[in-house]
Formats: sequence, structure tokens, C-alpha cells
Amino acid sequence: MTTMQQLYLVVPLAPLVGAVLSGLFGWAIGRRGAHIVTILGMIICTAAAGVVFYDVLQGNVYNGTVYTWLTSGNTNFEIGFLIDRLSATMMVVVSFVSLMVHVYTIGYMADDPGYQRFFSYISLFTFSMLMLVMSNNFLQLFFGWEAVGLVSYLLIGFWYTRPTAIYANLKAFLVNRVGDFGFLLGIALVLMYFGTLDYASVFANAKTIAGNTIEIIPGSAWSLMTVICILLFIGAMGKSAQFPLHVWLPDSMEGPTPISALIHAATMVTAGIFMVARMSPLFELSETALSVVIVIGAITTFFMALVAIVQNDIKRVIAYSTLSQLGYMTVALGVSAYAAGMFHLVTHAFFKAVLFLGAGSVIIAMHHEQDMRRMGGLRKYMPVTYGTMMIAALASAGIPGLSGFYSKESIIEAARVSTVAGAGFAYFCVTATVFVTALYTFRMMFMTFHGAERFRAHAPNDAHGEQGVQGTQALTGHGDGTYDTHEPHESPAVVTGPLILLAIPSIVAGWFIGPVLFGGYFGNTIVVAPEHDVLATIGREFHGPFAMAVHSLMTLPFWLAAAGIATAFYLYLMRPDLPAVLKKKAGVLYIVLDRKYGFDELYSWLFAGGARLLGKGFWKVGDVGIIDGLFVNGSARAIGWFATVVRRFQSGYIYHYAFTMIIGVLLLLTLIVLQRL
Repeated sequence: MTTMQQLYLVVPLAPLVGAVLSGLFGWAIGRRGAHIVTILGMIICTAAAGVVFYDVLQGNVYNGTVYTWLTSGNTNFEIGFLIDRLSATMMVVVSFVSLMVHVYTIGYMADDPGYQRFFSYISLFTFSMLMLVMSNNFLQLFFGWEAVGLVSYLLIGFWYTRPTAIYANLKAFLVNRVGDFGFLLGIALVLMYFGTLDYASVFANAKTIAGNTIEIIPGSAWSLMTVICILLFIGAMGKSAQFPLHVWLPDSMEGPTPISALIHAATMVTAGIFMVARMSPLFELSETALSVVIVIGAITTFFMALVAIVQNDIKRVIAYSTLSQLGYMTVALGVSAYAAGMFHLVTHAFFKAVLFLGAGSVIIAMHHEQDMRRMGGLRKYMPVTYGTMMIAALASAGIPGLSGFYSKESIIEAARVSTVAGAGFAYFCVTATVFVTALYTFRMMFMTFHGAERFRAHAPNDAHGEQGVQGTQALTGHGDGTYDTHEPHESPAVVTGPLILLAIPSIVAGWFIGPVLFGGYFGNTIVVAPEHDVLATIGREFHGPFAMAVHSLMTLPFWLAAAGIATAFYLYLMRPDLPAVLKKKAGVLYIVLDRKYGFDELYSWLFAGGARLLGKGFWKVGDVGIIDGLFVNGSARAIGWFATVVRRFQSGYIYHYAFTMIIGVLLLLTLIVLQRL
């Protein structure tokens, strides 16, 4: 084994060792020991990932088996690594963001009794994600896929004494199982028709079976490649929270803020995006599958962004922002702009991590208050948190010069020039969402950091004309209408340090757009059919990141972003009375958005209620009626009745027995005569 191959093993195993030490021996090493071993593991992991990334940039690609788990006939089930530019990029992003989250956790979870357990979970989560992105076969991909789902269940329900946390992690687990069922069927079809789970072999033979059909419904032939791709994408819909399997992600905010940042920025929710990009040689052979991806992504982008406008919980605003941004990435995949989707994945990982961790910093300062209606005016108390979150907010809104602008603008342009069915609808959605994104992002910023300091006193109606909520946690009440206020303050360096380090790439990462999108950065890792190569079309008009930023000042997306910021400024700073008026006038529309289109109620009634109804039916009809009523109690009653009848013939009188014998002989003679006739 070469030095580089050993280094490949170090990347995922370093956080695994930290997870084991903190989880199994946390009682012995204590709180300080737990964060030392896990952060040391992440430092080693991040450094190794950086070396691997540099080595890959020099043109060194690795595809090999680490361990053969099982051999069945001619099929090998293996653990192996595929280290190329796609996986190396993900390794760097995942490890760096995870390292920042580990450091941040020291400050955020300082007083939590589950301190060691939390560090163990987030290190195990990082190990699972790294195994997923480094895999060279579907078996290991599925292992990492399920492992991140399992650990996310543990993390979302970390505060297991809260009923809402238990409900949220169960919801996430069940919804992901729906997507994973489709994903597993897709992998099964790959094994059935290709005879292997190795990426290289599957991709090499994809064109030879592209014309094959499969009859899911007898007499109706479907394209095999379309079925495989759609089933794989159903898995991505669950993991990357795409409509209609998006319902778990907002509720995952019940977990501690560090894991919200880790799940939503660089790891679990990006797994589906990475998987589809990795499977580009398959998706390019099915335009139907690409259309499905486009439409699902477009719906998620626009309609989830609208919900963010009416949220008052600071973490839920960012959660719905994540849903919308994942929709952007999915649209990019559908229009075959895989590089643009991955580029947005990377830029989004940085600015979304800043937003989540910044929100956590605010929550610390507000004594774990998350309602933005109880905040305001925090800018002067938390200058570092405010500055870094403002950078991330501008990047999220797509302001020229920042990372989010370059990746988002590329996706919008790719949707505009694409000819795949559904691209026109997607272009409308991603363009309109620019305004909505700027509106909800700066609504959050203005309500949190600007305006009146609403945390100081309780009023019957808050600054937005909505009913206030008694007794914020930023106040200590005496029961006589007076309160002791606790001044908000900037978070410690272990919290603000990661914010600053993540804010830097939120500014500069976008300037690498040239080589990543138009310079063949991903090489042969991503396959795009010539008729789908929208990035080549866009690239003819690309004259550098600075020229792109200047040119954008004359385009519709820029003015939509500016209009969104201006609208938020007017509504929440200039005329804070208007939101309440608009809420009343919106009527049904507001109710629909506030109830998130009713998907939670629908799924609760249809699936949860249906499952309960089905269970009740099996209980009442199957168990009580058939098994107990017919087979158990019914057979006993039948035997009892028969015994009662027979007992009447056991009277002890000879003439009764003689009569019975005569009747028996008569019956036998009757049968004999009937047979002879």
C-alpha cells in the first residue's frame, strides 16, 4: 500500500477513532478529553483531505478496492475508494466544515450534560459522509447513505427528553426510508442488469443497455435506464429533502444548532446532489429522468422559499432557505449543468454554515430564544456575529462578487439555455426565487440585528403588529410586571472563530468559477452529452468573474435581489406596521404558507392515520375476528356444540342405542342403493 493509499484511509478513519474514543470512553477522558480527541481527529482528517486534494489536482486519480466483504458467484461486494476531483472536492468541504462545527460545539454545548456523546455523534456523522463520497461502488455508497441517516436520527433527537425532538427524528427517519426504498430498488436493478456494483464497470457498460426496456406493468414497456435513474433520484429526494419528501428537514431544527449546520450545509442533504452528479453517465442516457429532476428541483426551489417568508423561528427560516437552495442544485443537475450544481453545493456549504452557526451565536446571546419577534437591535452587541452573517446573507441573496452570486447565476443561465423538457418552468422558478430569497434572508437580518430592541420588554403586540408572547427567556420576570434584563453579548472565540473562517470562503470561493465551470475542472468525472452541454454555451460569453459581476448589474436576477432587500428594508425597518396588514390581506395565502401547504397534515392523515386504520383493521378483523373469533374460540364453540349433541345419545338406555343403530343401518343401506342406481 502506497503512502497516498494510506492517506486515503486516514481521512475517514481519523474521525471514526475520535467518535469511538469519545463515545465509549467519554466517561473516562471527560469533557475536555472528548473534544480534544474528536477535534484532533478532524484536524488530521482535514489536513489529509487537503493533501489528497492537492495530489488529485496534480492529475493523480485512484480507483481501488480496500476490502472484499463478500463474494457471491462472479459478483464481489467490496469496500473501495474512488479518489478523483469530484470526491476530493467533497472531502475537503466536508472535513473543513465539520472541523469548524467541532470547534464551535465547544462553546455552544458547553453546559450540556451530553457533551461527550454529542462529539461522538458528529465525528461518526463525518465518518459516514466521507465513506459515502469516497466510495467506488454502490454497496459502499449505500452503507454511507444509511449511516448518515442513522446518525442524523441520533443527532436530531439528541435532546431525547423533548417530545418534539423525538417526533422530529422519527419523522426524518421514516421519510428517508421512503426515499431509501426507491434508492435500494435502483441499486438492485443495477446489480440485476449490469452484474456488478462497481461504478467504473457500470458506467462503461451503460450505453450498451441504454436501449433495454423493462415491464413494470405487464404490457407496458419502460426504458430501463429511465427507471434506474428515477429510482436512484427518489433516494436523492429523501436525503436532499426535495418535494414531496422535504417535510423532515424543517423539523430537524429540534436538534442542537451545530448539527443543524453540519446536516444542512455540507453533509447529509448534499449527499443526494453528489450522488446524482456521480451518476451523470447514467442520467445523461435518459432525458425523461432529467426532466423529472428539473421539475422536482424547480418546485422545491420556489415553493419552499415562499414558506420561509412567514417563519419567525430564526433556525426555521434558514432551514427553508436550505430547501430552496437544494432545489437550485437539483435544477442544475436536471439541465446537465452538474458542475454548476456541485459549485453551488460548495459555495452554499460555506455561507449556509455561517448562517446556521451565526444563528446559534444569536441563540446563545438570547438565552436560547429563537423567535425573531423577540430580538432586534443586536448589531451593536454582537458585531462579529452580525458582520459574518451579513456576508453570508449577501452571498445567499446572490449579490455580485460573493460566492453565492456566481454559482446561483450560473444555474439560472443554465436553465435559460437548456432545451430539456421542464427547463422553461425551472427558469421561471429559479429567477423568481431570487427576489424571495433576498426578501426572507434580509427579513431575518433586519428583525434580528436592526430596529427596536424587543428583548428588553414585553408588549401586548410586538413591533410587527402581531400578538406578543409572554415571558421571553431574555427576561427574568418577577410576576409584578417588572423584569431583570440580561444584556446580550458577543459569543466567545470558539464560536466566532469558525464564523470568521467560514465567512472567508463565502466571499472568495465564487471567484474560482472559471476553471470549475468552464475550464474542465471535473474532467471525465462528470459526463455530459453534447446536446445537453449548457455550460459550454454559457462559457462562450464568460469573460472572467469580474466581468460577470459587472454585467450582472444589467440583468434581471440582480434587480430582483435588490428589490427583495429593499422590500425587506421597507417592511421591517421603515414601516414595521405593514407586515401585520399584509398578513390580514393575504388571508388564505398566508394560512397556506404558514401551514407549509398542509403536507404535514396530509401525511399525518394519509400515512400515519392510514397505518393506524390498517393496524386497527388487522386487530379487529384479523386478530379478534378471524384468529380469536373463528379459529380459537370458534373451534372451541364448534366442538362444544358437537359434544352437546352427541351427549344426548349417551343416555344409558338400551332402546336409545338400538334406535341409533337402526338409524345408522338405514343410512348405510340408503347410500348403497344410491350408488347402485
